[in-house]
Amino acid sequence: MKNMRPQFFLKKRICLCAFFLMLPLYLFAQNTAGETQLPLKKISIFSSGVSYFNHGGTVAPDAALTLNFNGNTINDALKSLVINDPEASLPEITYQSETTLIRTLQSLKINLSGNPCIPEILSSLRGEEVQIIGYDSVAAPVEGRIMAVETPPVFLRGAENSAEPVITLSTANGIRLIKLKDVQSLNFKNAAINAGLVRALDMIQSSNNAGIKTLNIALSGKTRRDVGISYVIPSPVWKVSYRLDLNDGKPLLQGWAIIDNDGDMDWQDVEISLVTGRPVSFVQNLYPPYYVNRPVLPLAIAGAAEAKTYESGYADRAADGEFEMAYDEAAPGIESGFISVQPQAMAARAATPSAKNISSLTGGVMDTAQGADAGDQFEFTLKKPVTLARQQSAMLPLVVGAVTAEKTLVFSGQRAQAGLTVHPAISVQITNNTGMKLPAGPVTVFDGGVYAGDALIEFLSEGEKRIISYGDDLSVSGSVSATFKRMIASVTVSRGIMTLSRKNINEKTYTMRNAASTAKKLIIEHPITRGAVLRSPSSFSEQTAALYRFALNLAAGETLNFQVGEETPVFETINLLQLSDISFAAFSTNAEIPLNVRNAFAEALRLKRRADDAAKELADLEERRGRLVADEDRIRSNIEAVGKESPQGEEYLRRLAAQDAAIEAQNSGIDAARADLDELKKAYEDYLNALDL
Repeated sequence: MKNMRPQFFLKKRICLCAFFLMLPLYLFAQNTAGETQLPLKKISIFSSGVSYFNHGGTVAPDAALTLNFNGNTINDALKSLVINDPEASLPEITYQSETTLIRTLQSLKINLSGNPCIPEILSSLRGEEVQIIGYDSVAAPVEGRIMAVETPPVFLRGAENSAEPVITLSTANGIRLIKLKDVQSLNFKNAAINAGLVRALDMIQSSNNAGIKTLNIALSGKTRRDVGISYVIPSPVWKVSYRLDLNDGKPLLQGWAIIDNDGDMDWQDVEISLVTGRPVSFVQNLYPPYYVNRPVLPLAIAGAAEAKTYESGYADRAADGEFEMAYDEAAPGIESGFISVQPQAMAARAATPSAKNISSLTGGVMDTAQGADAGDQFEFTLKKPVTLARQQSAMLPLVVGAVTAEKTLVFSGQRAQAGLTVHPAISVQITNNTGMKLPAGPVTVFDGGVYAGDALIEFLSEGEKRIISYGDDLSVSGSVSATFKRMIASVTVSRGIMTLSRKNINEKTYTMRNAASTAKKLIIEHPITRGAVLRSPSSFSEQTAALYRFALNLAAGETLNFQVGEETPVFETINLLQLSDISFAAFSTNAEIPLNVRNAFAEALRLKRRADDAAKELADLEERRGRLVADEDRIRSNIEAVGKESPQGEEYLRRLAAQDAAIEAQNSGIDAARADLDELKKAYEDYLNALDL
């Protein structure tokens, strides 16, 4: 084990030498690559969780650019990357695939996969021609082809010790052995090996930072020119917070935008736009290679051909050659069947009206953002470029403007439950007079120069009115009580069908008590019953999809009862032939039913009862006949038991004859009763079907 220790340290030292031997070639390649990065000019941050980055600048002829992305952003970059080059040449975009580093390293002329040492690298290149420049022990450069790299053992005092690796070269003057420790530099004569070395080291270097993915962009061109590159990647959502000062003179709204630079790039004098909207956005895995499973089919080579038969064909109606595509005369923009892309310079965004300097809440002057529509969204453009270091956040002025604001109390009928007392919310009804669409966010409210509470506001368009609440008024309380009743509005009868039109009436009474010494403005929010119409009062102040708003004045010390009634129409269709006696009786005595309908139902009830009585009489007759038939069966059984010839049998025969006569008489009565029932039922049904009321 002691003899192995020097060999271990020697191998480790030789592995560390690999970088220094290859460093000159790598540095040379890096200095000549000419790769640059375009400055970041503009960022549009969207409220949907993505940002639009726009780079721009002047590039040299045949420029090579690089873009670095985090692993969680590369898919979006590949999906949205746009290159604008006025020379109209096709750009080339390459990048290292996620799963092919080892595969690519193994495919190069020099294999650096698996972290090999110098002896292993040189052994894998046996037969290649090299030039070695050594230290003092090697007088002049030596050129030759690699035969082997080995570590021959030496024996000292009967013990085997490790020697240093030796490179065996085939030179013009014969075989030459050079110790690796004497090698100062080593150059390969094969240009493909040098190129493979540079590429392998580039790939290893980029893979050392697994979180960074690099896109290499080659722009072929003959002149210096301005180009632009843009893409969309995920980013933190920009946020907004407001301050509302309810001073008596001019209520003032101030908004601040909060942005975050969570990337690995510093923002230096970047134009920032903040866009509010809800575009469709998704991620698709475009970066990793994707392989499709395909079936394996047997080789169609050996064996006899299978016998086949074919059906007769018929001529196509289309002319010969109708479906052939000719490429002899290519249309503009098409070359050899490929689309020739003609990139255009990005159009400058239309200038937006400059925002006025408006006095802030603190009495100073603050430059705010410019607002303009951006398609179906709204864009705020900050007036001054922003400088923000990576992993830093900033709070920037967004909007300052006078708004129309009216203080009021809001009592919610949705929150209030029967029998419970609820305090109305201290609120303010504001109108957006800023000329900008305002994103959703928290609002800090100041009243009388002091903090009054916090509120939330949803997206607010220009000129739109909105209520925000920031506290409860404990001096005012309210409760609600509810009643329900049902009324018949109209009745129609036609062809045995009755149609009832009912009214379901819901009424709520709001009882509001003002214990304060000052009058209050009050808005009662009443939830709308689905399908109902407002019955009372006859009008309302505002309506939303879910509720009515009623504006009231609540005097000091006053208790106010306010009633809201809603009416829901309900239609019911009834088949009169299926009504029971009890239902007919109920309808015929219901005062809400018109008199002519009640009289008709009373007559229908009389006819129905006659038919029901006839049905009952028929059932009684059929029951008696059933008893007679049962007695007859019993007599027949007795005759079989005692015999016809016996005295008792003769008595049973006489009784059997009398029973037959009774059954015949009963059958005649049943036939008459059934005919009577059919006649009464027909009269009842004809009466109902003839009604038209």
